[in-house]
Amino acid sequence: MALPAASRRAGHRVVLGSLCVTLLIVATFAMTCGAMHLSAEDVFGALLRRMGGKPAQADDAIVLTLRLPRVLMAALVGAALACSGAVMQGMFRNPLVEPGLIGVSSGSALGAIGVIVLGGGFGAGLLGSFGVTIAAFAGGLLTTALVYAIGRRRPDAATLLLAGVAINAISMAGIGVLTYMASERQLRDLSLWTLGSLGGTDWIRLVAVAPWILLSLLWLPIHARALNALLLGEREASLLGYHTERLQRLLIALTALATSAAVATCGVISFVGLLVPHAIRMMWGPDHRLLLPASALGGAILLIGADTVARTVVAPAELPIGIITALLGGPFFLWLLMRTRTSGVRA
Repeated sequence: MALPAASRRAGHRVVLGSLCVTLLIVATFAMTCGAMHLSAEDVFGALLRRMGGKPAQADDAIVLTLRLPRVLMAALVGAALACSGAVMQGMFRNPLVEPGLIGVSSGSALGAIGVIVLGGGFGAGLLGSFGVTIAAFAGGLLTTALVYAIGRRRPDAATLLLAGVAINAISMAGIGVLTYMASERQLRDLSLWTLGSLGGTDWIRLVAVAPWILLSLLWLPIHARALNALLLGEREASLLGYHTERLQRLLIALTALATSAAVATCGVISFVGLLVPHAIRMMWGPDHRLLLPASALGGAILLIGADTVARTVVAPAELPIGIITALLGGPFFLWLLMRTRTSGVRA
């Protein structure tokens, strides 16, 4: 029996409010952890002094310069990957789909590794210090555009996914060639990039990437009702008044924009776009009016937590964050594969 609209909206507010509180707690805890342990009072004191224009204390630079931009970047990237995964799973009606299947991650990796190997090293080359980031961002967008151009020749989701698989394979072949050509130093740089890391985060990179991710995160929930209609099938969505081809084109563009920006900044971080939206769907259902914002918050929580583990578990060294997310996502994916039919997402 369906819940009344008022009760459903109240339930959504409770879920989102709980996730926001959890995000605040996890973010605060993350900023207390590190080589120098700080208390929550130290963290909030540094923030309040900065906002109030009061003189900074000794530990404020640790919070404001090192930990705060890193936590904000983790939140943005986690939200982008998880929300994009929720959109892809709804659009293709398949809980095993994630943004990388349409070529974003492999295209970004190819662009970044191309600059690392052919441009003289990490961050070097003709594009300047942001060369790897710019090349990865452009590579993800171009690869997604190519996948869509091939897949749209037949108006069905399966063709688009198959085109993505083919382009992913070609991109991985190109990455293999570049890896073979790389020097020892370049191999270290590209291996760190392909495993994902938030270690190079600063305010400049955060400000550069935030608008692209926020644009997508704010725009995607507007189409939650259309995604709910797509769960019934493309024909049914068309009968309900939605232009499915135009809708798919817009959704793919927005997810490619968010995912390319995330991967270009932090490298390849796996399984966030698969694990989070499916877990949210299992707990609170497939309604995208809740699923999209809840996935964004859940992705932010997961990646902040994973980054905290990555930078503290082997301190003073740092694990690539992709290892942490793979350790979480791999077993979850196998469990999901064994219990879920791949024919579609149930409405």
